Amino acid sequence: MAKKKKLPLAYKPLGFALGWVSGALASMAFRATWKAIRHEDDAPDALDRDRGWGEVLLAAAVQGAIFAVVRSAVDRTGAKAIERSTGVWPTAEKGGRD
Repeated sequence: MAKKKKLPLAYKPLGFALGWVSGALASMAFRATWKAIRHEDDAPDALDRDRGWGEVLLAAAVQGAIFAVVRSAVDRTGAKAIERSTGVWPTAEKGGRD
């Protein structure tokens, strides 16, 4: 049997940093997307009295999709970089984070 390599402890802080970066990138992407869709600087939030249900739910759906795509892209890029540099995939189990 081949001896399994252990993942360096460096992935934990790297994963945290990647999560922060993905949140910042997703936030910028959402603001730009909302401005392109609605030509407004601010997206509605659930407690905005002057916005209707459709507009609030559209904003939430677009924001959720963008955050999921950006988070997955950044996570995948980080995992591939760890695998290239160490030869070990950063998680032992199969399946997703959620």
